[in-house]
Amino acid sequence: MYIAIEGIDTAGKSTQIKKLEKHFDNAVITKEPGGTDVGKEIREIVLSAKTKSKKAEFLLFLADRAEHVKEIIKPNLDKTIISDRSAVSGVAYALAQGEIEKKDLLSLNNFATDGIYPSKVFLLFLEKKELEFRLSQKKLDGIELRGVEYLLNIQNCIIEAAKLLNIELITINAAKNIDEITKEILNNIKK
Repeated sequence: MYIAIEGIDTAGKSTQIKKLEKHFDNAVITKEPGGTDVGKEIREIVLSAKTKSKKAEFLLFLADRAEHVKEIIKPNLDKTIISDRSAVSGVAYALAQGEIEKKDLLSLNNFATDGIYPSKVFLLFLEKKELEFRLSQKKLDGIELRGVEYLLNIQNCIIEAAKLLNIELITINAAKNIDEITKEILNNIKK
């Protein structure tokens, strides 16, 4: 089973991945971007805010996605794969930028992933006040520096992206207790 934990920055994706890892023997834990050596380099470029072109940023993420599917996802489809983000995020960020037609966006992602997407995606959803609080507690990266409204728009685009990709999306309130969130994810995985 291939599942992904999605959410905007500070939603608690990494925390949940660590908690879920303890419940699955031999699970493949990965992330996108940055799940491969090439992906780590791409992730650094994007987070450093060096790219000036949104199209270039999208294509960098797409390159990472293609490498990630080839190196990590495809060889492990017979195992439980838990990914911190997935193509859903990539599509969501591209939707938010509005520079790529939806049909092209889907076509390019299908090309990069060979049509392999998570069977379930869990969206850790943040309300505006909770997001503002969490951002105030950390040093912001290039994406987070774009602001609260930008991140909230991305969150809405994650929902739209899952629909476009025809992926089951389970939305969970990220302000809940960490253990409650883990339990809710586990219960939905077993369904």
